[in-house]
Amino acid sequence: MKGLDQNRAEYERLIEVFKAHDIGYFFYNGGGDSADTCHKISQLSESLGFPIQAIHVPKTVDNDLPITDTCPGFGSVAKYIAVSTREASYDVKSMARTSTKVFVIEVMGRHAGWIAAAGGLAADDRNDIPIVILFPEVAFNQERFLAKVREQVEKHEYCTVVVSEGAKGPDGKFLAEQGTRDAFGHAQLGGAAPVVANLVKQALGYKYHWAVADYLQRSARHIAARTDVEQAYAVGKAAVELAVAGATARMVTIVRKADEPYTWETGSAALANVANVEKFMPRDFISADGFGITPACRRYLQPLIQGEDYPPYRAGLPDYVQLQNMPVAKKLARGFDLK
Repeated sequence: MKGLDQNRAEYERLIEVFKAHDIGYFFYNGGGDSADTCHKISQLSESLGFPIQAIHVPKTVDNDLPITDTCPGFGSVAKYIAVSTREASYDVKSMARTSTKVFVIEVMGRHAGWIAAAGGLAADDRNDIPIVILFPEVAFNQERFLAKVREQVEKHEYCTVVVSEGAKGPDGKFLAEQGTRDAFGHAQLGGAAPVVANLVKQALGYKYHWAVADYLQRSARHIAARTDVEQAYAVGKAAVELAVAGATARMVTIVRKADEPYTWETGSAALANVANVEKFMPRDFISADGFGITPACRRYLQPLIQGEDYPPYRAGLPDYVQLQNMPVAKKLARGFDLK
């Protein structure tokens, strides 16, 4: 849903439907835009005399919601990207002397580089993988980037580049901007990987391959992190408990208690402090040269990808539950067509 000032009629219609069906609890599962919508609904319902207990349940692979330590969905995406980066890197390493020397993988993250940072987990003290990360928080410098890639290839014979879809130049323009916009007015992105790969080819002459993780990274339930799954169920449970206790206009949060061993609990925050606020990568999570992650970032990320929680399999494939989504009978006349 768009802004209240632009589409007040849609919000009012929603409250009418709630009232007709005697709906008093509203749980909205999503990221930043969803938190903002949930907040608007709670405010409008109050002003229209039909208070709704609106609770936001965090879920976003971007991991960019404020206050909460992490967002359900992120841990599993981070695991997928870390695994894919490691596996693809060793594939390239096996052919680097005679073929491909640079592999570029594009990951999600419009303004925050949390997912890109996860690619850095692929390298550790047992896996000496040369990884260059392009974060949205660090302005892309073509000269420094190409020098870094050349350095890594000369040392290791190959290099892997993890680029966030939100990587942008000093002028603030996205490398992947297509000139179109989505329903919320955000620039539609796609194509940072080929842009970066072509730069490498033209400037350094290295043979390359590139890939865009796209929907694969956020739908890979077959390799979900157990920690992430446990937190997803926990925030859902906590949301119901908040509503039953009479809370409204709040978001469930995850509170980190310790890194090693990793312990956490659920909490909550006022939606007024969540809506329209993005959480970016702290500068001390990004290496001094701007192309990697620091030990502090690794300490933050590592617990979130721990454990496996495989779904049941049937005939060699994941056997997922599919909701029937049976609608209730309408009680109101047709309202208006949503644009």
